[in-house]
Parts: sequence; C-alpha cells; structure tokens
Amino acid sequence: MKKIGLVLIAILLVSQVKAQTAVFNDVLQKHVTKDGIVDYKSFKNDEAKLDSFISYLEKTSPDNSWSENKQKAFWINAYNAYTIKIILENYPLKSILDIKQDDKTAWKIPFAKIGGKTYTLDFIEHEILRKNFSDPKIHVGVNCASGSCPKLGNLAFTEENIEAELTRLMKDFINDASRNKISEKKIQISEIFNWFKEDFTKNGSIIDFLNNYSETEISPKAKISYLKYNWTLNGK
Repeated sequence: MKKIGLVLIAILLVSQVKAQTAVFNDVLQKHVTKDGIVDYKSFKNDEAKLDSFISYLEKTSPDNSWSENKQKAFWINAYNAYTIKIILENYPLKSILDIKQDDKTAWKIPFAKIGGKTYTLDFIEHEILRKNFSDPKIHVGVNCASGSCPKLGNLAFTEENIEAELTRLMKDFINDASRNKISEKKIQISEIFNWFKEDFTKNGSIIDFLNNYSETEISPKAKISYLKYNWTLNGK
C-alpha cells in the first residue's frame, strides 16, 4: 500500500508540473510573437495567469529525482517568468536597465521565490543553470527582455521539448542578421559570445561553435568583432 501511495504522489506531481507549465505556455502563446516580440500591455491585463504559474514556482523545488532536461526546463521557465514579472511590475519602461532597487539591477534583486527560497535572476542563470548543466544553449533559453537578446520563445520549455527548442532558438539566433552578421571571412556577432566565451569554447573555438548552427560556413580564419548590445525593451 505504501508503494502504491508513493506512485500516486509521483503521478500527481508530474501532472501538476505539466498543468502549470501549460498555464505558462498559454500566456506566452497569447502575448509573445514567433519573433519574440512581447506585448507587455496585453500581458499586464492577463497577469493573473502568470501569477498562478509563479505561485506554483514558489511552492516547487526540483530535486535530483528529476531528469536533467526536466530540471533545466523548470529553471529556464522560472527565470523567464520572473523576468516578465519584474518588467510588468515596472511597466511602462524603455529598458530592463531602468529597473533599480536599492541600487541593484533587475538581475541582482532577490525577488524570485522558488521552493520556499528567494533567488536573484543572476543566481539562477550563473549558479544553477550554467554551473549545473554546462550547456551553452542555455543562453538562448533565458531571456533578458532586450532587443539584442536571443528572442523569447513563445512556448514553455518541457522535459520533452527542451533540447529541440534550444537547438531551434540557437539556429534562429545565430542566423538572425539583426543579432549576428555572418559571412565566410568576417563575422560581427553578439556580445553574448564574448561575455560567456568560456561556455561556447569548451569543445573548440567560437567559430567551431557557430558553424554547428550557421547557414553560412565560416572560415576558421574569419575576422571576429562584436556588435553593440541593444538594451531596448523587447516589446511592441
């Protein structure tokens, strides 16, 4: 009987994760275009649904029984949900850089409540996602709500879709001429590849990494420069 009870609890937990992720997926589909443009004004009117997902995050903490993909999807969704939340709390604004609290930027404010603990966005990105999963595609999953940031995907990540979706978002990002300018002998690429160079060069050069996703084959001797980052809000 005890074993049956544990199985039932596990089934209920799985169904709760899927149900709550579906709520987040629904608001993303409704308020984010396929190009990653967010209609924050309409999102503000639908904030109660986002809050219900955040309420779930507040009570839920991933554990080691979860698969790596499930944990990764959970933390990226949490990062994005709280980023949207802090934008909505300060909307209207021109840039996430406009948000300050006690001289702290949006990424350093401890406000993201998950599983009874309070985190900063920086901690989720650098101390949980980057440190625990060692996947450079994380950088196209987490969203900084800005023009030069990889586009916000308009669906929630799940254990089943995360690998394919992160791969798709990385391809879209690298081949987006507004964010990266790629040619055979010269590349002007996002500062993300400079800021987090160590993440992208664990298995080769930055050009080796880009060539895994680029529609244009880049020469190993191509000249590399970095584009100025646009921190304008990724909204309408």
